[in-house]
This record gives sequence, structure tokens and C-alpha cells, in this order.
Amino acid sequence: MSQSSVDFVVVGAGIAGASAAYFLSDKGSVTILEAESQPGYHTTGRSAAFLSAAYGNAIIRALTTGSREFLSNPPDGFCEQPLLRKSGALYIAGPAQIESLERHVENVSKLPVTVTRESPDFAKQKLPALRTDLLSACIWEPGASEIDVNELLQGYLRGARQRGAKLVCNARVQEMRRKNGTWQVVTIAGEFVAPVVINAAGAWADEIGRIAGAKSVGLSPKRRTVCLFDPPAGMDISAWPLVVDIDERFYFKADAGKILLSPADETPVQPHDAYPEDIDVAIAVERFEQATTITVPRIDHSWAGLRSFVADKTPVVGFDKNLNGFFWLAGQGGYGIQTSPGIARCAGALIL
Repeated sequence: MSQSSVDFVVVGAGIAGASAAYFLSDKGSVTILEAESQPGYHTTGRSAAFLSAAYGNAIIRALTTGSREFLSNPPDGFCEQPLLRKSGALYIAGPAQIESLERHVENVSKLPVTVTRESPDFAKQKLPALRTDLLSACIWEPGASEIDVNELLQGYLRGARQRGAKLVCNARVQEMRRKNGTWQVVTIAGEFVAPVVINAAGAWADEIGRIAGAKSVGLSPKRRTVCLFDPPAGMDISAWPLVVDIDERFYFKADAGKILLSPADETPVQPHDAYPEDIDVAIAVERFEQATTITVPRIDHSWAGLRSFVADKTPVVGFDKNLNGFFWLAGQGGYGIQTSPGIARCAGALIL
């Protein structure tokens, strides 16, 4: 079997592995191993990513804030078009959700980001199809933006390759062993050797850990469902912001002339090629129709991805305590894309 020796082997070519490879590749030689036939096949390629500093727990919000500058002003040559399109975000709350909204405003006010508490009338101005009779208040984040996920992923991979990194697809890991100060990673595409392995395998990160002999970090992959449908004839949705229920029971936004909707489900599943369940699509439609004046006649397309969390919903970033040279880069949940510059920089600093 052929053998390749580098400074860093990254397992996984989704947004976590690609961003880590990008920031490490100017410090040493990197090989990225991807189990599928293309990078970003699973969660990254199925994400409706948005940059919102009001999203997630305190650590996620801080990492998002720290990632904004890179996403707003990427390095020269990193991408062919802007990574962000500003549209704003509305976090809406009904009468029973005011406490959640007030707590959210207090938490986000600690960050250097503009967020204001607004009335139902304000929400109606931003999105006339909202049913304001069920709203009590909302949070407006004007700087929230859509992220061009593919452009970001390809920018990381292109930049890493320009610095000498190598991407190997169809390279599912079969064995891993530590010998003479290096990791030997055996795949169906060959054997790869490096003193440091970065485990960025997404929903499969605990499985890669098990192959290496690491103790599980308790990663739980959770299915997230998304669907697309047409707006009513003649309705202009081009200026719609992202709309998120304050308790994250659903969210929706305009997407290339259609409405993208999710019930924000988090159904624990085993790592697999995820697919949507009809019940989750139905729940999403019911919640959307309760929140707006729009009736959904039919769904054009639906899909599902896996968002992987540990118990505290905070990323797992750091060297394994019991395995020399084995680095965890996992548990990004649904925040991995908007936090990728910040998390990858942290990972690079720890690894180096």
C-alpha cells in the first residue's frame, strides 16, 4: 500500500476540516482525507447558513463575532464573489415567549453587535406576511447575513491547495495506529502518516475517535430538516430577512425566489446519509402557516442534514488527553459555518 508522510492529516473535508487545513497549510504540509467522493457532501453541503451573532450559546456567539471580519473581508484571492449578503434577522416571540426574548436581548447586548428590541408593527414592516396578532415583540439584528457556503468551502480548499495541501477523496479511514511518534492512518486510498491527526469528521467524529482508540466525547448527531416552496403568485420576497422563532421552533427565509423553511428539528440519529421525514416537513408547514398569512400548497423540495452536538452544545476543540497527537475538531452543531474562521484559528493556535 502506498504511504504519504506530512505534518498534519485532517480527517474530513467539510467546513471544519477545510478551514483547519487552510489555516495550517502555511505552517506545514497537510493532507485532507474525505470519505465521500466530494468535499462537503453531508452537513456542509446541506446547510442554509446564516451569520447571526444572536444565534447559539455564549461561546458560539463569541466565535461568530470573532469570525465576522474574515467572512466580511476575506483575504485577496480567497473567493470569486462576496461571502456574505446582508439581509437582517428577526427573532420573533409570542406572549408566552417574552422571558426568552428578554434573556436573549440581555445576552446579545454584551457583544459588539447591533441588536434592538422592536414591536410587532416593526416586524410587520420588515415582512408584511407575518401575523402580528400572534406576536408580542421581536429582536432585530440588521447586520445578520446569508453566507455563500459553497464559495466559503471552496475558498478554504483552494487556499489550502495553493499552499501545497492535498485533498484525497474516497479515502474512508479503516485503521489508525500510533507508532514511533507518528499516526499511521490506513484508508482504502492508501496509508497516510503524520505526527498530528485532526479529527474533523463531523457526525462520524466519535467513530474516528473509536478507531484511533480514544474515549468518546459523547457526540450526538441530530437530523435537521429543510424544505423549499414557492411564495404566493405576485408576492415579492426578495427583501425578506431571516425569521427565527425565539425558542427556535422554526425558521424561514427567502432563498433564490423560493421560501426556505425548517422546523428546527433536532432528532438524535446514528451517523448516516440523512433524509427528511414527512412528519417533520408537516410540522414545519404548520408552524409557518400559524406565523404568517401564507398557505403552503405544496413542497417543491426537501432534504435533511446532520448537526452534531455534545451535551453542552459547545464545540470540542483540543488534543485528546490520552492520545498524543490526536486533535478533536468536532461538535460544531449548526454553527460550524458561521464560526469556521474563529474555530479554525483557535484550533491552529492550539495545534502549533
